[in-house]
Amino acid sequence: MSRRIPLRPLAGLAVLSLFAAIGPWLHGTDPAAIDLARTAAPASALHPLGTDESGRDVLARLMAGGRVSLLVGVAAGLVALLVGTGVGALAASRRRWLAEPVSRLLDAALAVPAFFLLLVIMTLFGGSAASLVLAVGLTAWTGIARLVRAETMTLREREYVLSAEALGQSRFGVFRRHVLPHLVPVLTAAASVGVAQAVLTESALSFLGLGVEPPQASWGSMLTGAQQNLATAPWLAVYPGLLIVATVLACNALAEAVRTRQPGSPR
Repeated sequence: MSRRIPLRPLAGLAVLSLFAAIGPWLHGTDPAAIDLARTAAPASALHPLGTDESGRDVLARLMAGGRVSLLVGVAAGLVALLVGTGVGALAASRRRWLAEPVSRLLDAALAVPAFFLLLVIMTLFGGSAASLVLAVGLTAWTGIARLVRAETMTLREREYVLSAEALGQSRFGVFRRHVLPHLVPVLTAAASVGVAQAVLTESALSFLGLGVEPPQASWGSMLTGAQQNLATAPWLAVYPGLLIVATVLACNALAEAVRTRQPGSPR
């Protein structure tokens, strides 16, 4: 089995992260500074990617917006991963008194429309990065939990797991030492897809006006502001759209690379 590190998607994600993390220090322009004399202006020496509908520097806002979009995507993905792994492991427990109610909870959560929950959470807690992480993370864990439950129920029947239980190891110890390591590739792939979905969800919420509040930028909110100038300044939508697509493609490519390196996966 190939153990090569998927360098291309990792390099793409690293470039996007550096663009958002250190880009604002290198560019040095205030992303919230308004210049009404240069609204929706094309690229120039002062504004390398032009200005938006309020005269704000597009490059600076892409960098600042990247911090929000990527931070929300990664943090929400981690929340979904932690909650989903915990619930999935409990649902696969050999203790039926514990597994049955947790499984019913998981089934009920899968039946609730995620978008409805997103709207409720954002309405209750308002538009902030923390609210977005909470909203996206608490609506994206169900798929991971279902995956972990199925994988755990398969792995717990393996001979080495049964032998460890027969030798008197605790169920938590068996899960931590003999099941969880085999779940790492699956969880890594699921987390990569989860980050991509979280970035898309954040962008969609911001596009609908339910994301971060002005003047804070995100790639989704930049798409919202670009709507009124699509005919005269299409670059206002192209730049954040390309960054969202690049992030999602890199995350999905990383997930696919991890998945195909698992034993028994199709090449």
